[in-house]
Amino acid sequence: MHSRIRRAVSVLTAAFVLAAAVVVGAPVLAPASAAPAPIEVYPLAGVYPPSSDYTLTVNGQTVPVQDYGEYDIAQLAMGTGTATVAVTKTNGTTIGSYGISPLKLGLTGAISGPTLTFTVPNDEYLIIKVDGRAKLVLAIDPLETNRPAASGTGVFNVQSAPYSAVPGTAYSTTGFQNALNDAAAWGSANGGKGTVYVPAGVYTLGTLYLRSNLALYLAPGAVLRYTGERAHNDVHWHKDSQNRDVSWFISTRYSSSNISISGRGIIDGNGRASLQPDNIGVNLLVPIYTDNFSVTGITFRESSSWAVMPTRSTNLQFRDIKIFNRFDMGENDGIDVMESTGVYVKHAIGIGLDDPFSTKTWANHIDLFESVPGNPRPLGTVTFEDLVSWTYCYGVKVGQGVLQPQSDVTFKQVVVYAASIGIGIHHKYGTGAATNVRFEDFDIESVPTSNDGNRTWLALWSGSGPEGIGPVTGVTIQDIRVRDAGTTAARITGVPGAPITTVALIRVRMPGATSNATTLAQLGITNVSDASGITVTP
Repeated sequence: MHSRIRRAVSVLTAAFVLAAAVVVGAPVLAPASAAPAPIEVYPLAGVYPPSSDYTLTVNGQTVPVQDYGEYDIAQLAMGTGTATVAVTKTNGTTIGSYGISPLKLGLTGAISGPTLTFTVPNDEYLIIKVDGRAKLVLAIDPLETNRPAASGTGVFNVQSAPYSAVPGTAYSTTGFQNALNDAAAWGSANGGKGTVYVPAGVYTLGTLYLRSNLALYLAPGAVLRYTGERAHNDVHWHKDSQNRDVSWFISTRYSSSNISISGRGIIDGNGRASLQPDNIGVNLLVPIYTDNFSVTGITFRESSSWAVMPTRSTNLQFRDIKIFNRFDMGENDGIDVMESTGVYVKHAIGIGLDDPFSTKTWANHIDLFESVPGNPRPLGTVTFEDLVSWTYCYGVKVGQGVLQPQSDVTFKQVVVYAASIGIGIHHKYGTGAATNVRFEDFDIESVPTSNDGNRTWLALWSGSGPEGIGPVTGVTIQDIRVRDAGTTAARITGVPGAPITTVALIRVRMPGATSNATTLAQLGITNVSDASGITVTP
């Protein structure tokens, strides 16, 4: 979020609690014809410590589990078939209770002493809770189908001469950038894309730029890691709320097109450590003033500012992405779509203190854009689909910045594992209108924390800040299961001169209910002001 200095995050509980505890039950049985899926295990880079809580096998193969503070992470890919997952507590004690989210999948398992075993019929992003231990995030991707060759015509391997990038602590920025430049030049000359191939290994890097007609491929086990030394990074903006310069780790050149990033590698901001040398934050990926841009399969990790920022761009796709941020660092949003059109985010998990999935529009005097040429743009035709969100803030959100119009924004097939506000529009800054916003097919599992005085499943509200006020109109909230409504009233609160109008609530099931709500009272929406045209349809 912008200007988080005005917003206090109050943790109401020391640990997230699942909305519904899952007790020991029978394992899910796959159809008799289903065969075990082929499994690809990603190598775990040595910079990531192993978990002290769990070991893991999938279809009999050992999968490394890494310790990431408040949660552990395991990643792999699976093909067609089923995956039998066995999670074992390393201390050897018998498991007493467990939970597997998304709860809507209905995954149950069998316990044998310290081991929980269950079956997954498809690739999924899961969050597993075992007793009082750290949660385990199990990110299962689909198998890759278009992995490029490591060498050949039009392929520029960063470890090959003349680039000679060497994994380790030595900076490889120059070799990487030269490979990116040469691949883009080859693509432009040959009517396609040149490919930069990054083999497994941890590469210590500064600022990188992507030009047109380029495919950047990160092999499983490849880590592009930022360290934050000012001498190796360009400063792109100053974040006033943190009084900190910020660099774009990887960004596009202006007026670029036809760029892709793919693979099963990691883009790592090394957030907490990288702030120490020179107090320079990092946005991990900034596609800016670009067209026809895509990201497939990449993991984004530990940004010290907003992680992924599609900005003033068109025709962008993000598929099978994982955003793993910390809970002890603020303003680390996952993907903030800003002033862009034709954006599609499909199959993603976002975890972090701040908002994992949001849209925003600004103006040239806002700190982010003070040094960026060009004029502000409206935002439109943005779709987020098949998400898992875990945060102390909003599960999904439009805002806070709405200085330019935002229209035709859709969030659908979303699991809010934990948040302070499950679904939100916060029109805090700006005079732009937010119109035709849809929230469809949600499962809100838990609302265990508080943000800005809200601990609720729904908050549509406006502010009256220094950037003016603007309306919100045409909001659809449809096919929602609320397992935890929170502790504060759900709200639809405009401000005088900037109302919230035409809000349709369709087929919303509240906790403990056996049928869909028919009134605002049943929905817990008792905080309503400067709003009209609100309808409830069961």
